[in-house]
Formats: sequence, structure tokens, C-alpha cells
Amino acid sequence: MKLILREDVDKLGESGDIVEVRAGYGRNYLIPQGKAMMATDGALKQVERMKEQAERRAELTVERAQDMAERLETTSVTIPVEVGEDERIHGSVTTQDIADALAERDIEIDKRKITLDQEIKTLGEYTATISLISEIKAQIKVWVVKE
Repeated sequence: MKLILREDVDKLGESGDIVEVRAGYGRNYLIPQGKAMMATDGALKQVERMKEQAERRAELTVERAQDMAERLETTSVTIPVEVGEDERIHGSVTTQDIADALAERDIEIDKRKITLDQEIKTLGEYTATISLISEIKAQIKVWVVKE
């Protein structure tokens, strides 16, 4: 029995794959669970169109991420903080603080995508890495100054 997988199935294939399975497995498990559909001519054409659309969306996403990375590489943020003795910060500067500073410049970045090379507990210049998509990352300069 030839089926088209609608979602990833362990030890069988990924979503969109065309697989050959035993009739009972397909008819009694995969199709009723919504994990697969019959591989008819119309369904095969539909899957091909969906794959093409997904590839185009992925290309656009990569292009947008590269544009954003170029924009971020030229960006630095200044975060004013309260300091005590010895120029030490009360608390520390977090990824949320950096995300808020970027938002003031109309750059929306999720704080979970920002990683710091080290904890920011004193005044100075630091580097933060922003993961846009898996292979595209950007580094920004973070200036921590006295309020």
C-alpha cells in the first residue's frame, strides 16, 4: 500500500514522504490516526506543490535572516545602569535588557535567541550573539554605562 505521510513517523519517514507499507498497518493505524493519506495522483500533485511552497518560504526566511544579521552587525546598544561602589552594577544586565534596548531601535528579537559570552556585572563593552536561524548568527556590541 502506497501512502503519503502527513507527519513524521518513527522508523518510517518524515512528513511528505511517499512510503510503501503493509495494507493492515496503513489501513488500521496510519490513516485513522491522521498520520498518512492514500497516495492518489491528486494527492501526489498536492504534496509536490506543498514541497515547492515550503522551499520558497525557507529561501525567503534565509534571505530575511541574512539581511537582519547584516543590520545587527552594525548595531550597538547602550544600557544605562545604576552602580554602587567600585563601579559594580546592582544585579546584572540580562538578555531581556538587551532585547528591550533593541526594541527601542525597532529591532524585535526574542530574548531566548540572545546569548551572552559572560555575565555582565560591571561597566564596559560586551559582545552578545543573536541566533536568527540555525546557521545564521550575528554579534552586537553592548555598552554598559553609568546611569
